[in-house]
Amino acid sequence: MKDVVKELEKALFFQKNKINNPRISLEDIKVATQNFNNDNCIGGGGFGEVFKGKLQDGDGIKTIVAKRLDTRLGQGEQQFWNEVQILLEYKHENIIGLIGYCDEKDENVIVYEYAPKGSLDRYLKDVSLTWVKRLTICIDVATALYFFPIFLSFI
Repeated sequence: MKDVVKELEKALFFQKNKINNPRISLEDIKVATQNFNNDNCIGGGGFGEVFKGKLQDGDGIKTIVAKRLDTRLGQGEQQFWNEVQILLEYKHENIIGLIGYCDEKDENVIVYEYAPKGSLDRYLKDVSLTWVKRLTICIDVATALYFFPIFLSFI
């Protein structure tokens, strides 16, 4: 019964957010990433591979990042839906924004804004960063974590 309640709560959440439900078709994501081409793979982890792509956005093109779930790496659909739900509910200037998600044809993909400077760990390795800038970054990260305490469970 506990699982039934969870599924009903998830359905209620998405029903309430139906107007703002940023679902993206698998076909659009495949076009954006050139069918998840390895040349566009920019990283990966416990969730799966991460691909850079170009997504049609109104009259223009938006650079995006598509994180494709690979359940063989330890994460599952529950983690996918948790992440989507959190990103739909909360917005913060120091957290990469959600553009949309896909859950069709046994594929689960989360699409984010592209961060041109890369991930935080790569950015911090830049030897030209001053200590003032590094401390400012630390304050920004701490602010985001304070705002989103649930993210600590993902770290």
